[in-house]
Amino acid sequence: MKKLAKVLAGALGATFLATAAHAAGVQFKDPTGDDNGPGNYTYPTDAAYLRGAFDLTGLSVEESGSNLEIAVSVAATLNDPWGMGVGFATQLVFVFIDTDGKAGSGNTKGVPGLNVQFAPEDAWEKVVVLSPQKAARVQAEIRNNAADFQKDIVVPGRTKGSGKTISASVKKSEIGEGDPATWKYQVVVQSNEGFPAKGDLLSRRVNEFEGQHRFGGGNDGMCDPHVMDILAGSGAGAADEVAAQHKAVGGFECGDEGESKKLATLPMVKK
Repeated sequence: MKKLAKVLAGALGATFLATAAHAAGVQFKDPTGDDNGPGNYTYPTDAAYLRGAFDLTGLSVEESGSNLEIAVSVAATLNDPWGMGVGFATQLVFVFIDTDGKAGSGNTKGVPGLNVQFAPEDAWEKVVVLSPQKAARVQAEIRNNAADFQKDIVVPGRTKGSGKTISASVKKSEIGEGDPATWKYQVVVQSNEGFPAKGDLLSRRVNEFEGQHRFGGGNDGMCDPHVMDILAGSGAGAADEVAAQHKAVGGFECGDEGESKKLATLPMVKK
């Protein structure tokens, strides 16, 4: 009986360890109702852009063997009005990751088309692109419009949407070493643009006035951040994180001709 008890205890322990290893990761929350960039951005007028479709509510990064399971949730149920075939169509999400936490180590510029930057202490090593476009199309756009970041942009083989969640699996080796729970993150919610402006990485621009397929409330130049929602504060979903987002995204300055005098600086968030 004692021998049997030891065997059972060992089996239970192994199961617990395997479950714990699978569950290792980190989760963040974001408050609802802040899908307006610096506070005044508006949605396109076309019915394809559902209210809450760009309202970030959470990020989950979980280890599963040699993979990382990345999931981003929004406030609205996903739709596929453009027939992308992967469960969503209008969203485009960038998950920036600072894996080493070292100031000045990594990239301080955002990917082309977002019009954002990061502080040296929040420089990112990798960014995962969650797009409804086929991986080959995304890779081609990276080569053409974001070649300087090519080695640091990770494109999952397949990204899918279900319910209110966009998810993908990537090799952990593509991101970096260490515990994902110790890394810093930023999530930028944008919109999938099938016909992006030259130099933009598949993202939709924000103009002064909203249009059928354009966000409004921004500037027709290239000085305002093309960002609808981000993580802010401590990533706990607290009400004061709305003001923190508005301050960060709103921290830009435009010249008289729409040129950038100061880019918005996005924060990284860590547990």
